[in-house]
Amino acid sequence: MDNKKGVRGYGSGGVDAVISVEEVERRAAAIAETITIEQLDELANGEAFVAIDNLRAGYGKMEILHDINLRVARKQSLCLIGPNGAGKSTILHSIFGFADIFSGRITIGPGAGAIGDERDNSGNNSGNNLGNNPDNNLDVTSLSPNEKLSKAGIAYILQDKSIFPGMTVEENLWMGGFLKAQPAQAKQATEMVFDKYPRLAARRKHQAKVLSGGERRLLEISRALVMNPEVLLVDEPSIGLEPRFIDMVFEILYDLQHNEGKTIIMVEQNAKKGLEFADIGYVLVSGDIAIAGKGDDLLANPKVGELFLGG
Repeated sequence: MDNKKGVRGYGSGGVDAVISVEEVERRAAAIAETITIEQLDELANGEAFVAIDNLRAGYGKMEILHDINLRVARKQSLCLIGPNGAGKSTILHSIFGFADIFSGRITIGPGAGAIGDERDNSGNNSGNNLGNNPDNNLDVTSLSPNEKLSKAGIAYILQDKSIFPGMTVEENLWMGGFLKAQPAQAKQATEMVFDKYPRLAARRKHQAKVLSGGERRLLEISRALVMNPEVLLVDEPSIGLEPRFIDMVFEILYDLQHNEGKTIIMVEQNAKKGLEFADIGYVLVSGDIAIAGKGDDLLANPKVGELFLGG
């Protein structure tokens, strides 16, 4: 019998033995480090633009996140990795308003995380919800998703299959501008998207259901751009895509970060691809941050590699 071990964890390639999610969680918890706010601030170059402070959140009465802290600088990218159920998507949901906030604070803007007001367990802010302070921060904890998009420039790019298949490409993009003051503004923003992505422009009158997987993902990303957001929350950008389309999607995200100045917070099950892309990475385990570091450092970490990179 061949004694070759094969892939262990979430890597790619042939698999002879794959450890369970429970075992990944147990091993990840065993290598967890004590993560301080100072470390997170340093990873964000001391200039946090998106900040989460002591966030407890979940769904209904179920708490998924336990006193989570997060820091991301403007024009920086963060990739969240970890086993299923670790709370990665719940962080995105909390930022955008899809989860229930039990306590803690989420702020957007220069010097985010520096506001001194507190929040009680019901999620009600005792101070000004608009973050009226010298650094021009915005406390978005209790805002609705629509308010977060219109007031704070936060856009959520959902997992696959969020387009309207019976609508044309053009109509899908118009839907992305539903918060614009006038329909003409949404149409103008749509034309800017078509100028940027000729591949979509060539299919503007085609129903979205006839697009390839990569084109559908491009449409989902582009629809979020119609409102010209500052922060992109990207949930599993590679899910269900062939390798050639995965590369295309990450090239698009790279352009949005480095050429258009977007701040990106991403959940990516393909940990290797996500960490190769991102400036910084967090490893989540059971609703807590187990490890945080630069993307390249996590890629080179043998403990992370064994569990999540197939190393």
